[in-house]
Amino acid sequence: MPTEWSISEAVNEKGTAVIEVRFVDEDGQAVTPKTGTYTLTDDEGNVVNSRQDVAISNLASSVNIVLSGDDLQISSGFSGSADWRILTVEITYDSNYGTDLPQKDTLKFAVNNLTAVT
Repeated sequence: MPTEWSISEAVNEKGTAVIEVRFVDEDGQAVTPKTGTYTLTDDEGNVVNSRQDVAISNLASSVNIVLSGDDLQISSGFSGSADWRILTVEITYDSNYGTDLPQKDTLKFAVNNLTAVT
């Protein structure tokens, strides 16, 4: 398991979501990545709010990715109760099994469609 996430429920449209990402190696031990980026897409793979290959600053074994405002805007033409976002994290790290090992993981989470928010 390359990452562990700290979000357990839907977030509100145009609000703020702080997603803690904890990086672990093949043995479940905390690891600090050498490089890291994230991309935010909707359920159809469209990049949301130009959040593609965003560098993760201050790399550590645990980082917070803050999404807010237009990152959490409901997709144009969507009329359901909750829209979906997919946060993809890509890192490289070193472990007992090698150096510059690539790892990718995704988190899918719901964004509540608030009736009065546009």
